Amino acid sequence: MRIFHVQGDRFLELEALPAQLPAQGFVWISCAQTEFGQRVAAVQEKLQAWTGGQLVDLHVSDLLNPQLPSHFDYTSWYDLLVFRRLGSALLEAAPDEPAAPRPTQRAHATVATSPVGFVIFDRVLVSVHPGDCQVRDFFAERLGRLAQGAADYRGNARLPQSPADLMLRMVNHMVDSYLELRRLLSRELGALQQQLLDPRSRFADWPQLLEARNLLTLLEDVCEDQRSAVQEWLDALEEWPAAETAPQQRERELLRVRSRDVLEHVERVHSHVRRLESSAESAVQMHFSALGHRTNNIMRTLTVLTAIFLPLNLITGIFGMNFDALPLIHSATGFWVAFGLMLAVGLGLAAFFWRKRYLSSRQ
Repeated sequence: MRIFHVQGDRFLELEALPAQLPAQGFVWISCAQTEFGQRVAAVQEKLQAWTGGQLVDLHVSDLLNPQLPSHFDYTSWYDLLVFRRLGSALLEAAPDEPAAPRPTQRAHATVATSPVGFVIFDRVLVSVHPGDCQVRDFFAERLGRLAQGAADYRGNARLPQSPADLMLRMVNHMVDSYLELRRLLSRELGALQQQLLDPRSRFADWPQLLEARNLLTLLEDVCEDQRSAVQEWLDALEEWPAAETAPQQRERELLRVRSRDVLEHVERVHSHVRRLESSAESAVQMHFSALGHRTNNIMRTLTVLTAIFLPLNLITGIFGMNFDALPLIHSATGFWVAFGLMLAVGLGLAAFFWRKRYLSSRQ
């Protein structure tokens, strides 16, 4: 468990939970799920002393549930937001690296998500992370550098002024990893679709393609839950009491802007996943259409050959009958006459079918 005190331009890490809330700023309590389950009684005691209210037992169970989807809930003294983030094994591919058509092997670990819970009081933020989550350490270092005046991060040149502001920054950081995931999924599925539509390859990796589509469906469900959670947070933000001072009004507007930005990022990921699903479905339909067209060309060629040789077989069948009085049977030039007749019939039929474009693949 790590405890931080954020006040104005100061960002300090505390050694233990303070007996009382500082006079200014807010306190950020961040811990892993297992540690939160072990120290939930101490945290509840401090929250009762600081804010006059504790976490509801149902919300404590939600924060400890590793399978909980993204959602939003609220009480009269705090808000609860659970947001699923990507696994720490986000696979980064080099821009010039050729994409291997193995999306199920590379994207499985990427699309695997885990919940991060945020409890937002007026002056306290409690965040519960998975054991391998790097969001807390990233923001602890980032905010520490901002407090020291190292303005290396454009766009966030100041420390968060409220627990809700810090929560939205962390959620926005998690959504950005989904935006990076779009490039990986696009390259992997693009390579798989090229293999699917290659006329010289015999595509047989249908289980792989089905699993890739299942991954897209899973990611779409995650995005829908995230969008619903952020939208509910926006609706709850509109119901907050009106700000009494101009700085509070400005801070409230910044929270709305940041919330809408997070929602817009989630919607971008969701729409991109929908486009990938549509593209994969179109590639499958095009594959079967091309396969049917190729089959039709083969059957057309075989039909034309059969039509050419059918009268030739008829001529040979007639002259092969066991009758003594057949024409040209006893003539020395009979074979050449029959051969010339068969050649003329064959060439005539071939020219006829060629003129009808039955033997041509070009329009």
